[in-house]
Amino acid sequence: MGKLGLDPTTVARARELAAEAGRPVVDLARSHTTVSVERAVLRLAGVSGADPDGIPWVNRLVDAVVADVGLGHGVAVPVFDALLREGVEDVTLLAQKAAAGSVRFAVPAKSGPARRASLRHVRAGLRRVDRRRAERDRLVRRHGDAPRRPWIYLIVATGDIFEDIPQAQAAARAGADVIAVIRSTGQSLLDYVPEGATREGFAGTYATQENFRLMRAALDETSAQLGRYVRLTNYASGLCMPEMAVLAGLERLDMMLNDSMYGILFRDINPIRTFVDQRFSRQVHARAGIVINTGEDNYLTTADAVEAAHTVTVSQLLNEYFAHEAGLADWQLGLGHAFEIDPDLPDSFRLELAHALLARELFPDAPLKWMPPTRHMTGDVFRGNLLDGFFNLVGAMTGQGILLVGMMTEAVVTPWLSDRDIALQNVRYVLGAAGGLHEDFVPAPGGLIQKRAHQVLDEAVELLSRIASGSLLEAIANGTFGIMKRPADRGKGLDGVAAHEPGYYNPATDLLEDRS
Repeated sequence: MGKLGLDPTTVARARELAAEAGRPVVDLARSHTTVSVERAVLRLAGVSGADPDGIPWVNRLVDAVVADVGLGHGVAVPVFDALLREGVEDVTLLAQKAAAGSVRFAVPAKSGPARRASLRHVRAGLRRVDRRRAERDRLVRRHGDAPRRPWIYLIVATGDIFEDIPQAQAAARAGADVIAVIRSTGQSLLDYVPEGATREGFAGTYATQENFRLMRAALDETSAQLGRYVRLTNYASGLCMPEMAVLAGLERLDMMLNDSMYGILFRDINPIRTFVDQRFSRQVHARAGIVINTGEDNYLTTADAVEAAHTVTVSQLLNEYFAHEAGLADWQLGLGHAFEIDPDLPDSFRLELAHALLARELFPDAPLKWMPPTRHMTGDVFRGNLLDGFFNLVGAMTGQGILLVGMMTEAVVTPWLSDRDIALQNVRYVLGAAGGLHEDFVPAPGGLIQKRAHQVLDEAVELLSRIASGSLLEAIANGTFGIMKRPADRGKGLDGVAAHEPGYYNPATDLLEDRS
């Protein structure tokens, strides 16, 4: 029953409806592929680097296969059939030859040798991911982990990876447990992953494999100095979601932003493209031991945080279903929610407590990602710092797992280092003074907090029932989440989606779905 006295039958019904609504989307993902899924397969198989124009060889190779045989058969068989015919061992060299027009691709009548070759190469890539996961486990044992929950999560993003590194290390020394490198504005709409270290970005730093490597190495150095493992976060979202997941696994990132609907709603990426990419990326995250962070907090930046509270709960339940289906465990589910109620609303703090405690009790084994106020930050730094203190207090009172540090200049300017230091002081004070308050805090039976939580859950069940009776794609098209209307036949990236043809083969999916 917990602190809120939730009806177990209602909770079970909510999960049943989420599965009913989500199952057709999973079936859709199982029967389609995308250019990014296929590029991710080839990255696992060893394709790397970019041409002189900065376009990755993996893009050139997939484009060449699509031009010759289409996407519906997958790229593994055509690519490895060509590799065997050409007598080439290096898949990147094959990509270079394909870009020069000296290799043609076909779907062979007998695909066995190509399948076996592709399976061998992709298995080697996944073994590299496995080694990085084991390495993380060793480092956590060697250095120790954060001494308490929630983990303190701080954003760093200057555009220049070589400036991000000292800022990230300073943040870790000041108490941050998780460093998130915000991705450059607009990168989610690039249908390729930039190559190499980058020194220019827009309100963030480009997510590249080399940037991942550099930051992970720097934080490993700081972890050894501090005697606790510092985690690194980036983004597996947008048009290259599966590839980002692979690169994160190869470079031992620890968390990735990976929501099922964020790109659809806030970047106008085609819903089918997103759901296909999302499932594959989550299978990779499951294998790599990466914690995903979902984006429900963003709904409350466009919709009212009280009226739309139940849509957050619905999305959390859907994200949970999609995550479990892809193989993620509860400890990997950083389900998002936010402190975004208008502070001038009477009882706003009590309502925030009700919403946060509802998420905590619905998902008791998930870490949860608790997001600070942004929508009602005005530039008054004194009021903003107080509001962030209230946010931190709710996190302490409801036992959140991942607490994103709020800035008093949030949504007004890019925070200075001094802003981050003041924000971390706020977090340290609240957690030091009240970090165990969730052990003592119990809302009054039948009081406002309990009633509000029950109301939100009931509204979530009602909405899930409507979605399940129609379809999730229709609900998204009708503006159910974040008041954004996104039809399934529109949006960026739709031309990169293909239904499976007879004989479609993806060695990575075979290996990732083999839970043994």
